[in-house]
Amino acid sequence: MEEKINVRLHGSWASIYSKRVEYALKVKGIPYEYIEEDLKDKSQALLEYNPVHKKVPILVHNGKPLAESLVILEYIDEVWPTHTPRLLPDDPYDRARVLFWANLLTHQLPEIAKKVFFCSGEAQEEALKEMHEKLSLIEHEMVDLIPKDVSYIKKETLGILDLQIVTLFAAHKAQEEVLGKALIDPEKHKLIYNWVNAVKELPFIKETIPPHETLVAALRNWSA
Repeated sequence: MEEKINVRLHGSWASIYSKRVEYALKVKGIPYEYIEEDLKDKSQALLEYNPVHKKVPILVHNGKPLAESLVILEYIDEVWPTHTPRLLPDDPYDRARVLFWANLLTHQLPEIAKKVFFCSGEAQEEALKEMHEKLSLIEHEMVDLIPKDVSYIKKETLGILDLQIVTLFAAHKAQEEVLGKALIDPEKHKLIYNWVNAVKELPFIKETIPPHETLVAALRNWSA
């Protein structure tokens, strides 16, 4: 008999990291309870479950907590291997390659995006240049991992990289309105641009994206 699933996710609507975990649970059809955390007034549960970083996301499975989005995504894929799609390839080499890029999308790109939003003038231009250079590198080096025909992108085919790229750039139109500049250039980074927009149009993702005005207000508040 299959073990009764007991899953809770502590997250925040504005966190790209908790949103990735939320999408992973949805795409694999794993029932869960979602708990929205106020990151300005953190709950006692959050502080107890993640005493090291005191951040979301936190996945609690059968009473056992896990932190860090990439760790949680790997855990979900290993604990529920029969829930398709698989988020990571089975082949060890392919899996290692995907995890390499997953680490970059988890750590490097969000840090560059922060610099773009928190800087101004010449420093912002340098950060934006760094972002565009990194995206060009990703398109070149990840060419066999980025879908060429986005019409084949479906809920049943998504993997860890799809979930990461869409949470990074689902709000790219709001980001562009706030910055007055594009984080993703549709001409220079056509593959990534099309990839992001195809994934964000999937119904189960589209319904979770806040209205444009809400995103713009949140980004302006974040960068103020």
